[in-house]
Amino acid sequence: MALDITRFIQRFVEEARDHQPRLRDGIASLAEGGQGSDINALFRAVHTLKGSSRMLRLEAISSLTHALEELLSALREGTRSADPAVIELLERAADLLDTQIDRLAEGAAPETLPTADTALHDALIGAARHEADPPPASAPTTTPTPSVASSKEPRLRLSDTVRVRIERLDELIRLMGEALSYHHQQHALVERARALAVSLPFEQRQPMREFHRAFKESTQNQDSLMSELRDRALKMRMLPLSMVFEPLARMTRELAQTLGKEATCTLSGGDIELDRQIIDRLSEPLVHLLRNALDHGLEHSDARRRAGKPATGRVTLRAWQDGDGVTIELADDGAGIDLDAVRKRARERGLISAEQLALYGESELLELIFAPGFSTRSMITDMSGRGVGMDVVRRTVVDDLSGDLHLTQHTGQGCTVTLRLPFSLALVHVLLVRVGKRTLGITAPYVASLQEVAFETLIDAAGQRTLVLDDTFVPVVSLAALLGLAQAPLGERVLLLVAGQGAARLALIIDEVLDERDMVLKPLPAHLGELALVSGMASVGGSTLVSVLHVPALLAQATRTTRSASVATPERAPAHRILIVDDSLNTREIEKDVLEAWGYRVTLAENGREGWDKALAEPFDAVLTDVEMPVMDGFTLTAKLRDHERYRQTPIIIMTSREKEADRQRGMTVGADAYIVKGSFDQNQLVETLKALLG
Repeated sequence: MALDITRFIQRFVEEARDHQPRLRDGIASLAEGGQGSDINALFRAVHTLKGSSRMLRLEAISSLTHALEELLSALREGTRSADPAVIELLERAADLLDTQIDRLAEGAAPETLPTADTALHDALIGAARHEADPPPASAPTTTPTPSVASSKEPRLRLSDTVRVRIERLDELIRLMGEALSYHHQQHALVERARALAVSLPFEQRQPMREFHRAFKESTQNQDSLMSELRDRALKMRMLPLSMVFEPLARMTRELAQTLGKEATCTLSGGDIELDRQIIDRLSEPLVHLLRNALDHGLEHSDARRRAGKPATGRVTLRAWQDGDGVTIELADDGAGIDLDAVRKRARERGLISAEQLALYGESELLELIFAPGFSTRSMITDMSGRGVGMDVVRRTVVDDLSGDLHLTQHTGQGCTVTLRLPFSLALVHVLLVRVGKRTLGITAPYVASLQEVAFETLIDAAGQRTLVLDDTFVPVVSLAALLGLAQAPLGERVLLLVAGQGAARLALIIDEVLDERDMVLKPLPAHLGELALVSGMASVGGSTLVSVLHVPALLAQATRTTRSASVATPERAPAHRILIVDDSLNTREIEKDVLEAWGYRVTLAENGREGWDKALAEPFDAVLTDVEMPVMDGFTLTAKLRDHERYRQTPIIIMTSREKEADRQRGMTVGADAYIVKGSFDQNQLVETLKALLG
């Protein structure tokens, strides 16, 4: 892939502007009898410029700095002394370098830059080797060009950029965030002024109303100014994703050759900008994902040809703006993930029992890859499988960068890793909620929806209060109980905040939504670093801080809590084998818990295609299927099962959120024996239906 150097020219000019005064100061110090440290500083500056100019194919600058480096090397090694003739030669070279950089800053094409003439170039090399004396000062030092000849009058040139230490920029953004927090309080004060005007005696209201109006207008005017301040301050720390993407693309071919493979990398979306803090932390996870794609994913050329694929593998790295964040996708067209190898490795490491493993669908198996140190490779190599695996990638993306990570694969066709990240870590969009007497924050990207429902509409599934949302069972948990806080009695209606990460969802009972705003997230003090449920603190004005909850940790905590709660085991039914097909992990697990509590043996599938494959692999006594699923829906699965001799008389129950009579009729038409609507789900109804159908 050809490298477009034009976009890096300005960055080179900025770097060169930093080195120009160092060159001048170093030469002046040498003229006054400077020490070896001065020569070393000069050498490093020239060496840096030589390397950068060579990468960008700036031949004129590269040639000049190479000759300069030769002379400075001789001075550093002591084979040449800094006599007046050498000092004059260094100054003339520095003059030419200034001219070249100025021309480059003005937009001149690299090939039009003035070059050192033969006399100056030979004099620099000759002085380094004691082969010649420097030419007289009157000798020309550059090859004349029309623009140089017409520009005799010296000018003071100032750069249009200023380099700022990142620590100072971070402090500026922190102060900007604090200013936003304090400004937000003015809206509350505006409301207090309005309420005060209404409460005053009639004859005293007018002055207060005028104050309220003026205060409100001032606050609204400041809103736009503060918003612009926020956007411009954050923009100062934004960098394009190309800074990470382009090195990865260049790395792909080299790493593939190391593995004896052929591969190319296609990029898109590199112009999207993210906070520098995210860019800095993103490089290592993406490098690891690329190594995995090349080592574990892409096949060797011969194997690809046998599979009917091009000999050269393809890695695609793309990004796009996604609401208030950015989605990055790294995909390969390799063999996909060997799920049998994942099962084998999980058994060997004791990550999960054999009984549970047998029930796992594809999505659950892929989750095992994120276990610490997990690798399907038996040998540690330089490329992957070094014990720093996908768990580190997830921890960096989810915990450190407040993002999300999702893995999908298609056997024989490739694997895709999807990362979703915020634009910036300097300010996070936070939903402030009240739980009892506590105010807590939840970062907005994890908030799926807010639902106010009648408590009686929540269904009881496997002893767990559950919300049916978008054809999915979502466990309902009191946030107060989850955090160990005092819990107020529940009323007839409850307010639910549905939080999620990836496919996992959890409905948290809260008391009130207080506000929604951009806030500066402060890290926890070192002595509080073990509070896994809290990702940081945020100021709501004054000295008041609120805890911002870490949703992935909440999901894990809720899963442990609900799993540990025992479900009373009723009288056991015969050990019939039931196949449950549903694309929602929560729904599958809830239905599985219900049926296993009654003694049924359950196998899970996450879509119609997987359900069909499992139904053909072994016989089942009944099938329970959802309708809305990827790859193959429930209606199609039911029809295919009814056409198969083994399942012509097998009970099939459709369980869906579709309530329309037309859907019910279609279910019966394709051969379902029962149709249960999730919104009215009752575990006893499901069990009684199965008992009736199985006899």
